[in-house]
Amino acid sequence: TAHPRGLPMTAEQEAPEVEEVTERRISCDGGGGALGHPKVWLTIGDEGWVECGYCDKRFVLVKE
Repeated sequence: TAHPRGLPMTAEQEAPEVEEVTERRISCDGGGGALGHPKVWLTIGDEGWVECGYCDKRFVLVKE
């Protein structure tokens, strides 16, 4: 797996959580509640995935 900035990724750097999505525009709130973070909107680009800047959750675009 490649790092978003082109650096090699180690197992420790892998996303803590990965969610497959079918839309390019998604939101993340870190799971909500007291353990969450402010809701942010993210857009998946040509690389096919995006990571949340707060919780590092990775959203991967899949085709249906």
